[in-house]
Amino acid sequence: MWLLIAFILVPLIEIGLFIQVGGVIGLWPTLLIVLLTAVLGTWLVRAQGALAMSQLRGSFSQQTDPTEPLAHGAMILIAGVLLLTPGFFTDALGFALLTPPFRRAAFAYLRKRVNVQSFSTTPQGAPRTRGPTTIEGDYHEIPPEDTPRGPSGWTRD
Repeated sequence: MWLLIAFILVPLIEIGLFIQVGGVIGLWPTLLIVLLTAVLGTWLVRAQGALAMSQLRGSFSQQTDPTEPLAHGAMILIAGVLLLTPGFFTDALGFALLTPPFRRAAFAYLRKRVNVQSFSTTPQGAPRTRGPTTIEGDYHEIPPEDTPRGPSGWTRD
């Protein structure tokens, strides 16, 4: 339902803003502003995206929780889409998403609203618990000199 309302309201807001701004400064300056915000937004998204990727790589290399860098990357991607969409309202939202304080506030708000049921990681080398999907078995290593040469017999030649 909220998505339908957004698809109806956002174009109406954009049309109203185009009419108001175009009436004050004229058609060509309005179109030039829309073009410049798209170019500037693309440049900023690229710079912020590179920074978010380096933070994400850092969280992976330090084995820390990557949730916040991933959320920032997603918000930067959404900002890019909003900045490439012609309009003043979407540009304002896109530029707001490019500022780290706004992204941190949005992330804090979303973190409160999202309920994670469980999340765990098993360190390497830790014993696994047995469950209904565990299949037990034995193995033994075959020395390389005892390995048969040629077809295994499992496939046809």
